[in-house]
Amino acid sequence: MIQIKAYKMLHTAEGELPLDISLTIEKGQFVSIYGNSGAGKTTILRILAGLTRAENGYIKVGNEIWDDSQKKFHLPVQKRSIGFVFQDFALFPNLTVKENLKFALSKNESDEMVAELIELMELQSLQDNKPHQLSGGQKQRVALARAIVRKPEILLLDEPLSALDDEMRFKLQDYILKIHQKYQLTTFMISHVIAEIFKLSDKVIVLEKGKIAKEGTPNSVFAGQKLSSKFQLTGEIISIAKSDILYIIQVSSGNNIIKVTALEEEAKDFKIGQKVLLASKAFNPIIQIL
Repeated sequence: MIQIKAYKMLHTAEGELPLDISLTIEKGQFVSIYGNSGAGKTTILRILAGLTRAENGYIKVGNEIWDDSQKKFHLPVQKRSIGFVFQDFALFPNLTVKENLKFALSKNESDEMVAELIELMELQSLQDNKPHQLSGGQKQRVALARAIVRKPEILLLDEPLSALDDEMRFKLQDYILKIHQKYQLTTFMISHVIAEIFKLSDKVIVLEKGKIAKEGTPNSVFAGQKLSSKFQLTGEIISIAKSDILYIIQVSSGNNIIKVTALEEEAKDFKIGQKVLLASKAFNPIIQIL
């Protein structure tokens, strides 16, 4: 279990904003942090990593205290079991893919984990390339692999897929989920993409002006949003669930979630991640593969 309490005054473009949160996270959960720019999302990750100190804070990971401002205790960054993936990849430009991973190993640690990650992330053909020879998606795979070389307890992802196109983002989501499950990580991810949150997360924290406005499963946090019945728009399938004789298909379009019913013979043609067209017909939404 992870307990986080933090208070810090943030200096934003709109003036001072107090970040004031209290969270309890179960080990192994995938937690997404959602909210407008400037709400304090990245600051939460930096406080957890030890890169930023809260004015008043307490962090306990399992049985280990990482921060306790009342006792003036702050565990240094290098002693925290974390992997951090930034938006800009932060790879060493003069090192190959394999060398970037090896650099992240602890002293005297075996190379076995590097070889395992190169295979898991399908980087075999790229391991001798340097970052300038890689695409954005390939760089992000390397950054993810490097973040977990030391098998951290906590993986921190600061909008890791924001610069990628939709097709590459979807592929990278699969890699993130594979890593999270295989190494039994507790993962915190900042994301503005609701479809991504639905696919990956067990829990969502909605942050508004430095405070937690909502928290819960993606379904409980977002599924109450509705649209007019008169519409035609595109979206991405984020879940397919059977309900009696029908299937309920949830589609993300922008920051809206639309539920559509389908018969079994119709539902078999759909899959999560598919781009679809939604349109109104006799006041009921219909769904069509693009």
